[in-house]
Parts: sequence; structure tokens; C-alpha cells
Amino acid sequence: MEEYNYKTSNTPFSSSSSSRVSPLLSGSAVQGPCGACKVLRRRCTKSCLLAPYFPPTEPMKFINAHKIYGASNIVKCLQELPESKRADAVSSMVYEANARIRDPVYGCAGAISHLLKRLNDVQAELAMTQAEILIMQSQQQQQQQQQQQNDNASFLDNRNLGLDWETDHWEQK
Repeated sequence: MEEYNYKTSNTPFSSSSSSRVSPLLSGSAVQGPCGACKVLRRRCTKSCLLAPYFPPTEPMKFINAHKIYGASNIVKCLQELPESKRADAVSSMVYEANARIRDPVYGCAGAISHLLKRLNDVQAELAMTQAEILIMQSQQQQQQQQQQQNDNASFLDNRNLGLDWETDHWEQK
């Protein structure tokens, strides 16, 4: 079995540590097994099915998925899927595994339940705010109507005062 550097080239390299060049010195990406093979302590080959989805820089991604599903089940799942859907499947498995580790009883269902409760709370808060806005708008309209009525009444009063003055003025002459 040949080891394979997935980051820098398509050519296999020797597994001896003397042939590996430090990435800090060469400027290339980290060479070595993928995150899954590193955790499983096995040699990572060019045809490793897990390498594209479990980089060596993120070992917890595989560790959590491995705890919940097991390596063989992850591999079986990926083999049954077309290559275009494998990344989404791995992402989903990792998310579900992390949720199950955080909440062993409810897992993802607990997270979904929490999010639904939060959504309902926010929707209720939005409905209350909208109701308050409608009440404020109604009060504002009532105040405007009352102001218009007051303006109309004062206009009529002023108009009547003017007529009374004019009639009094003409009657005196």
C-alpha cells in the first residue's frame, strides 16, 4: 500500500520519515495520513475513501463520527452514495455525532426541539410587537382626528365671531 499526499501532488511518496520534508521548510501542505487514518492508526492510501472528508488538521471531526457510527459504517455509507453527495453525508454525520455527544439522550432531536421552541418564542414576541404597533397607530389616528375636529370647531367659532362682528357693525350704522 502506498501513502499519498492529498494536498500537494498526485504522486505517491515513501512512508519513511526521512523522506518527508517539513511543511515549514518546503512551504507545502502537511503530508501524512488523513484524519481518519491517523485516528485509526493505519496507513492512508491513495484510494482512501475517507481522506477527502476528514483532513488531518481536524481529527475531532472523525473521532466524534467514529464514536457514534463506527468507521466501517461510515465507509459503507459513503460507498453507497454517489460521489457528489458524499461531502453532504459526511457533514450530516459529523453534525449528528456532535449533537449526540453533547446530548446523548436527544441528540439532533433535542437541538431541533430547542430551535423550534425559540422560533415559537420569537414569533409570539413578533405578534405582540405588531399588536402594540397597531394600537399605537390607532391611538395616533384618534389623536389626529380629534385635532382635526378641534381645528374645525375653532375655525367655525372664529368664522362665527367674524359674522357676529360684521352684523353688529352694520346694524349700528
